[in-house]
Amino acid sequence: MNATPPAASGRADTPGQAPLRLGTRRSALAMAQSGQIADAVRRVTGRPVELVEITTRGDVSREDLAQIGGTGVFVTALREALLRGEIDFAVHSLKDLPTAQPDELVLAALPTREDPRDTLIARDGLTFAELPPGARIGTGSPRRTSQLRAWARSLALPIETVPIRGNVDTRIGFVRSGQLDAVVLAAAGLTRLGRLDEATEILDADHILPAPGQGALAVECAAANTALAAQLAELDDPLTRVAVTAERSLLAALEAGCSAPVGALADLLGDGQDVTEMRLRGVVGTTDGTSLVQLSITGPVPGAPGEEAAQLMGRELAAEMLAKGAAGLMGERAH
Repeated sequence: MNATPPAASGRADTPGQAPLRLGTRRSALAMAQSGQIADAVRRVTGRPVELVEITTRGDVSREDLAQIGGTGVFVTALREALLRGEIDFAVHSLKDLPTAQPDELVLAALPTREDPRDTLIARDGLTFAELPPGARIGTGSPRRTSQLRAWARSLALPIETVPIRGNVDTRIGFVRSGQLDAVVLAAAGLTRLGRLDEATEILDADHILPAPGQGALAVECAAANTALAAQLAELDDPLTRVAVTAERSLLAALEAGCSAPVGALADLLGDGQDVTEMRLRGVVGTTDGTSLVQLSITGPVPGAPGEEAAQLMGRELAAEMLAKGAAGLMGERAH
């Protein structure tokens, strides 16, 4: 266990209280994310929080995520620790969570989402359209591979996508060493690490839709621990929750895992602070980018609690996408 230092601001820790144990993956990004949540939890509970590092299967395997199951490989060990009572709550990247929620666990908070878009980190400060013919682009994501190849085809730009794994430093290192011309990484992760300035382009969602739930964190605890769940709920952002619920409902209705080539983004539309509508966009494609089904649906923002209406929007868009042939484009579809 690695105890984190006390929060710099907010409510002081109450002397004598046992620390809350926050389970986290060991990567620099996971530790940064969890550290930010730990500070917020200290403020709302007044209790000390210590980080408990847990190694997941996804952290130790060098295989492609799709080959080791994709869905849940970064979260299963954390959830098992929760169920055994070894930790009090866990912080996940929401996009890593399977869409089916175990009855014994609850997503107590989905804090305000970071920028959900992807970024390009390319040599010589290049944007995607400026890459040379035959450029080698690293990504371990079938979703990114599919959309990058489709976008490149629209620009008449021949590219090669190269499967890569590893942490942020490893991936950016492929570019710095000249092994690759560019890599694609989530803007949210770079932001949380204080490294967004290394991106050479923020990729517009009109070209590359992010993974469902990308940019959002999930704070999970045992459903039976109602007192802690109620305290953690103070970190919840209702607009983030309805948006990612719609995206994950689309993914679930497509019967696809989190390593399938599915992108989704729910945009909250309106003037200033008055959010009135939600637009949900979805895409499914073959990994070679030759076939894409991309559709959108717009409706009123679901009111509180809103999750049922958001789920309905995701299922409705999924039905339209399946009717357009999306099922045949996903290798992980069950039937």
